Amino acid sequence: MGLTLTEKILEAHLVSGQLKAGEEIAIKIDQTLTQDATGTMAYLEFEAIGIPRVKTELSVSYVDHNILQTDFRNADDHRFLQSVAAKYGIWFSKPGNGICHQVHLERFAIPGKTLIGSDSHTPTAGGCGMIAIGAGGLDVALAMAGKPFYLRMPEVIGVYLTGKLGPWVTARDVALYLLSLLTVKGGLGKVLEYFGPGVKTLSVPERATICNLGTEMGATTSIFPSDEITHSWLKAQGREKDFIELSPDPDANYSKVIEIDLSKLEPLCACPSSPDNVKKVEEVAGKKVDQVIVGSCANSSLKDLLIVAEVLEKYRVHPEVCFEINPGSLQVIENLVTLGKFQPLLKGGARIHQCGCLGCIGMGQAPGTNSISLRTFTRNFPGRSGTSPDYVYLVSPETAVASAVKGVITDPRELGDYPEIKLPEKFVINDTLLIPPLPEEEAKKVEIIRGPNIVPLPKFDPLPEDLEGVFLLKVGDNITTDHIMPAGAKILPLRSNLPEISKFVYSRVDENFARKALELKEKGLAVGIVGGENYGQGSSREHAALAPRYLGVKIKLARSFARIHRANLINFGILPLIFKNPEDYEKISQGDKFVIKGIRRALSSGQNNVKIKIENKGEIEATVSLTDTERACILAGSKLNLAASGE
Repeated sequence: MGLTLTEKILEAHLVSGQLKAGEEIAIKIDQTLTQDATGTMAYLEFEAIGIPRVKTELSVSYVDHNILQTDFRNADDHRFLQSVAAKYGIWFSKPGNGICHQVHLERFAIPGKTLIGSDSHTPTAGGCGMIAIGAGGLDVALAMAGKPFYLRMPEVIGVYLTGKLGPWVTARDVALYLLSLLTVKGGLGKVLEYFGPGVKTLSVPERATICNLGTEMGATTSIFPSDEITHSWLKAQGREKDFIELSPDPDANYSKVIEIDLSKLEPLCACPSSPDNVKKVEEVAGKKVDQVIVGSCANSSLKDLLIVAEVLEKYRVHPEVCFEINPGSLQVIENLVTLGKFQPLLKGGARIHQCGCLGCIGMGQAPGTNSISLRTFTRNFPGRSGTSPDYVYLVSPETAVASAVKGVITDPRELGDYPEIKLPEKFVINDTLLIPPLPEEEAKKVEIIRGPNIVPLPKFDPLPEDLEGVFLLKVGDNITTDHIMPAGAKILPLRSNLPEISKFVYSRVDENFARKALELKEKGLAVGIVGGENYGQGSSREHAALAPRYLGVKIKLARSFARIHRANLINFGILPLIFKNPEDYEKISQGDKFVIKGIRRALSSGQNNVKIKIENKGEIEATVSLTDTERACILAGSKLNLAASGE
């Protein structure tokens, strides 16, 4: 039986384990990326490991999230990040250069290589034939130190594409169609690998959009073959030498195959307030729109903005709509200017922002009260926009611009003939804001700049023999990392200051959670949290594990966990327990006291079943399926403790 493309790349990077679904494997990592919201902590963790220089082929530190400098904190973090990059042999992408995934696709993505990034949308680089996986900052720090990346071998689902997208139907619509099939948790433990004749009809930026949004299905990663389309993209970027042809074997064995005829798809949208609440645009057409934004790592490429420019050459933005554009990179802007397509955006009524994530991460661009906002962003979780309640629809750039000019949600096919879009045979390249690593001897002389907001990591204690505590919070299904550790302009600047950012844990659910958790911690009691299905979906932000750990959270008991959040919990010594009987979720109330006797002994002996005694309610059972590496991490109290001990 032949191999999938995923298996081929993983096999070439395999350090330990076997490529059997569900088994733990360790792989060599070629490249890493961080962004500034997660990077500050990742580099503090890297420093704690004590390695003088990164050991990867390439590591890049991007500044794209915390780019609003409303006080000294973000500016200080940027100086810290740039000095760390200079010290340790890391590329540095300055503020304004662009969104990490867009820039990485343009300048660094290489077919057949492995990449992990401290951002959940790292799989964007799968559009260029990479195995690219989102991870917590600590996993990225360890990879930079030359350690392998551990994960459970995912199932590989084949997505067989035929046909060609019709006019005004886009790569975003392909991803939304898949979301309607798989939901936000259907990709958990899986890789989505695209193949078939329809692949040849999609450009690299379109493939990247599809891979990017696989994250919203919970997939470990997504990947396209590397073919003549990839070759043309790399050649246009001046990186032809990075090309290698890669494809699955003709008889590759997928665990499941999903067939999609691209020609049958229609414009789709994700309605409030989940990426999988998918409907046809024509079903919701006619609703008044107040704000429209084109941007984010999913849809801010040159191709995306060219279609917007073409429409705005014929139309003007409706007077009652605020139409905003967040370009994906400096390269995108320069090529728009060169092609004569920047001026139509300005004349058409668009508001152009700097290159960065901005409203997608809650950094400004909040919509007005009771207003509808259409966005080409990745997520529309409740309140993520900065306004609550909010009414955010996720759409393609085509649907976005059509709605902006009409003033109501509009099926873009109403605009008539679809403009012909051609990407340049050679892009205008400007790497002025991309700073290469210093030579090793020069790097040794660099002093790292630390502002007052840069706070060293605390030590985390090992798992005790017994756990006694209180279930301080009980939540439902599909809890996101935005619920646990909110983003936004008020909180993001605290990413390098654990004591301060911890004050906001679960603040949008219970504003007194942090205070009550610290009170329990001071009494020597563990804090527990109870959740439903798919607990911790969304962003890779490790602060959603790190900050609760600082507050004394020792266990999270749920019906199921999202992949990255579960890994982050383990990295910081929080035990992710699963209800053995899902109905036991109903037996626990917020505020219940619990005792777990002999938990350290049980885990040390390899047990997977845990008995939890609930005061006045008897016992329930939970399971904890841990690999040997994960078990050692929980026992040690954190993966950082393991690394420091040389294990």
